[in-house]
Amino acid sequence: MKTIDLTGRTAIITGASQGLGQATAEALHAAGANVVVNYFPDSHDKNKELAGSMVAAIGQRTIAIGADVRETDDVEKLFRLAKREFGTVDFVINNAGIVRDRTVQKMSDTEWQEVIDTNLSGVFKMSREAAKHLGPGGRIVNLASIAAALGAFGQANYAAAKGGVMSLTKVLSRELARSQINVNAVAPGVIDTEMSRTIPESVLAGMKAQIPLGRFGEPAEVAGVVLFLCSELADYITGQTIHVNGGWWSS
Repeated sequence: MKTIDLTGRTAIITGASQGLGQATAEALHAAGANVVVNYFPDSHDKNKELAGSMVAAIGQRTIAIGADVRETDDVEKLFRLAKREFGTVDFVINNAGIVRDRTVQKMSDTEWQEVIDTNLSGVFKMSREAAKHLGPGGRIVNLASIAAALGAFGQANYAAAKGGVMSLTKVLSRELARSQINVNAVAPGVIDTEMSRTIPESVLAGMKAQIPLGRFGEPAEVAGVVLFLCSELADYITGQTIHVNGGWWSS
């Protein structure tokens, strides 16, 4: 049986300064990979500080690079700097995402577009660039969401973007198969991260009641699935969306 050893291989993880991105960075690094921690370069340098602290905690074979996945020039720079540091890019984990929750009737054009630009167009731009750099055995793993499967109330923008990610994953898997690059998605349910902690307690309680396992997920539980998809154990898996949600599903 094969074991997971990513020694000598390099992963770029977008939006990796906290939450699921951080857990994924830790999991891939523990398996031997070089890790590029991407963060959004905000004007207050908060994300830069978070990414720097994370890199220091993880240790060698890790660097932080600020880049806005919505901007093609930034995306190209991210890959260029990653290859300059480590020589190769083998895995791309499209994790960066934002929320701007509001019902459709109250949602502004800006709230719609900001989420689409980051959560869907950002995945497209990262994947387009990844196709230029990944070789045989390369992996793209996109973070989708249960919101797309459920049609989550108040998340028209987020659900639409994540549904688009699932469809984009299927297209990419077909187009990149000739290059022996596997493309899959992971769709988490409610995971205990900074994002989920903004949800009101009453709403969280209602969500938890619908989960057969009776609890929310941990970031490491999602990161473990990403790690698996990056490994040789998943050589024959492509074009799939793996749902990590404790059994929560719609009828």
